[in-house]
Amino acid sequence: VQLQASGGGLVQPGGSLRLACAATGRTPGMGWFRQAPGKDREFVAAIRWADAGTYYTRSVKGRFTISRDNAKNTVYLQMNSLKPDDTAVYYCASASRSYNIGHFASSSAYGSWGQGTLVTVSS
Repeated sequence: VQLQASGGGLVQPGGSLRLACAATGRTPGMGWFRQAPGKDREFVAAIRWADAGTYYTRSVKGRFTISRDNAKNTVYLQMNSLKPDDTAVYYCASASRSYNIGHFASSSAYGSWGQGTLVTVSS
């Protein structure tokens, strides 16, 4: 499965962005990770394709929403109330198989990664 991420850009604090990640084939689940300058990559959100189960890291709960479009094999990350701390390169990833939803927070659950899209939150 190949992945193409899009939707990053510059936004002011409190603003919104929607990221998209299109997959070339079916996938058991997809996730978003991010890496800020000088920091390790961290999990953001994931969705399991079969039942649309979702999982979020605590810092984005209530602000970010992950969703999927079955027909387009595409996952979206709607990001609201953005903060400067959300500034990072965001990567989408396709899971190797279906797991307990909590396992999607681990990068080891994923076999394919997209190229990353930069999100900058700044005034």
